[in-house]
Amino acid sequence: MIVIKLGGHAMGESGGQENPFQLLASRWEAGERFAIIHGGGPMIDAELKRKNIESAFVNGYRVTTPEVMEVVEMVLTGTVLRSVVRSLTQVGLPAVGITGSDGGLLSVRKKDGGAYGLVGEVVSVNPSIIEALIGSGYLPVISPTANDSEGKALNINGDIAAGAIAGALKADQMIFMTDVPGIYGNWPDKNSLLNEVSVTQLRGMDFADGMIPKVSAVINAISSGARSARIIDGKSNAAFADALVGKGGTWVKP
Repeated sequence: MIVIKLGGHAMGESGGQENPFQLLASRWEAGERFAIIHGGGPMIDAELKRKNIESAFVNGYRVTTPEVMEVVEMVLTGTVLRSVVRSLTQVGLPAVGITGSDGGLLSVRKKDGGAYGLVGEVVSVNPSIIEALIGSGYLPVISPTANDSEGKALNINGDIAAGAIAGALKADQMIFMTDVPGIYGNWPDKNSLLNEVSVTQLRGMDFADGMIPKVSAVINAISSGARSARIIDGKSNAAFADALVGKGGTWVKP
């Protein structure tokens, strides 16, 4: 089982490359199984700009007001989820789109007591709906929004949601498709790219901006049950192909 976090930056222009999901089709036919969690930051940014809604980030998390949340939910569970499912079905994969609330998949609450607005943190994961879909021959695609105990929609960082789900599924590998080629040992020095790193080493390193939730998600994925994780350049089909066979990017081990 491989869990894939499809970052928003990995869903932009293809630059003439083939549909990257074509790489999954033969693996699926051979019996490999996947679950995909998508992001959508650039698409949310574009819609917020179109609506003239201000949006800020703190420690890599989007501060989510009710006005911003309305756009987040519309984009993630509507435009982006349908687009990812469509791309998968185009190459013959039996994709089914769900959200973090469907089947009680994610139990969430406001992060840090609401300090980031309607941003949620994952309290627990019930992977039954994912296991049921996979067991019935479907490929689950999860949109990272979920309702709290009061029924209020919360914006879940896609990396955090993916890490939690990978841990609950005891995934063989968690692949994070991002806008960087891996983890830099001396962030943000591109010359310090790490081929591999342990969770213990990661805990002792400092990161900033969007790498904060990514690293937290990697640590959580492995700490909660995933066997390994890999951060790769999600805009490169070659990097994706390598990751599917356990190569490239930054490999994070227990």
